[in-house]
Amino acid sequence: MAARFLDSNVFFRYFTRDDPDKAQRCFELFQRVQSGTEQVTTSESVIAEVVYVLSSPRLYAVPRTDIRALLLSILTLRGMRLSNRRLYLRALDVYAEHNIDFEDALTIAHVERRKLDAILSYDRDFDQVAGVRREEP
Repeated sequence: MAARFLDSNVFFRYFTRDDPDKAQRCFELFQRVQSGTEQVTTSESVIAEVVYVLSSPRLYAVPRTDIRALLLSILTLRGMRLSNRRLYLRALDVYAEHNIDFEDALTIAHVERRKLDAILSYDRDFDQVAGVRREEP
């Protein structure tokens, strides 16, 4: 069975329920993904967009821990095929625990996964995360 790609708007319709018909169809899709009768995948950029839009104070203003829980509920479904699942889950943990952008949380997850010595950056937000060393070039 070939997987199909999930775009960000599928997440938005399901999470926000702003269009009841589309939300119901997304619910049914995710039920099939949960049961394993359907396989889907997505990308790092889609996940980042979902986090950005849901957290936007001008749009949905969803709290970080809620965003983490919402995405975990989808990213851990039986039929969800992600080659970097643990990386995304770690980034969501970092994002929920610290006041940093999701893109920075992804960077930290990448650094940890590769066991790199440091992040070269002028962004002091990285200093919030224990075990991560930031250096300025």
